[in-house]
Amino acid sequence: MVREKYIQELSLLKNNIIQMGELSQKILQDSMDAFVELDLELANETIKMDDLIDDKEMAVEISTSRLLALQQPMAGDLRLIMACIRIAIDLERMSDLAVDIAELTEKIDGGHIKPLDNMDRMAEIGGDMLKNSIKAFETADVELAKSTAQEDEKVDKLFYELWMELMDMMAKDPSTISNASHLLFLIRYLERIADHASNICESVIYMATGERLELN
Repeated sequence: MVREKYIQELSLLKNNIIQMGELSQKILQDSMDAFVELDLELANETIKMDDLIDDKEMAVEISTSRLLALQQPMAGDLRLIMACIRIAIDLERMSDLAVDIAELTEKIDGGHIKPLDNMDRMAEIGGDMLKNSIKAFETADVELAKSTAQEDEKVDKLFYELWMELMDMMAKDPSTISNASHLLFLIRYLERIADHASNICESVIYMATGERLELN
């Protein structure tokens, strides 16, 4: 009976991580949509969703506590539990960054000062990284985790290109400083989101193999 409950709790823990990942994907997508369209209503709805992420993180904490109390997990089970704790932290931080993006929406005065295509591209890559990192977790796919983490290089490249472009814009036209500074925050948040997705991939590899790799 104890063993059966233990197995059920492991399954619940994995499902909570998967659901938390899905929620994080939605918050990221909605926050970017709100920012691009300067949609304050969507931004506010997105900010409220952060409570759902906090609830899921708490559920993960409860599951891990129960699992450690029920038995003394060994080998693969223990790695799964430890990976879930780390992944939940990364997902919560990613969602916080997405909320930060939503909060930027109301700070833009008079519309965007430049096309946001490359910033959208950063968000798209980061969103795909998040989606695939959770898929790698669900399937314990080490190769998917490794290839997903490699996408971070594309985000970093876009970040530095946009950083230099925005700094140059502000130097040439001081009237752009206010809105450009918000775009600088945006690309920093997006860059950090991709970093957290890479962290999740590292946790997946540890969970599946016991190997600790530095992918970021």
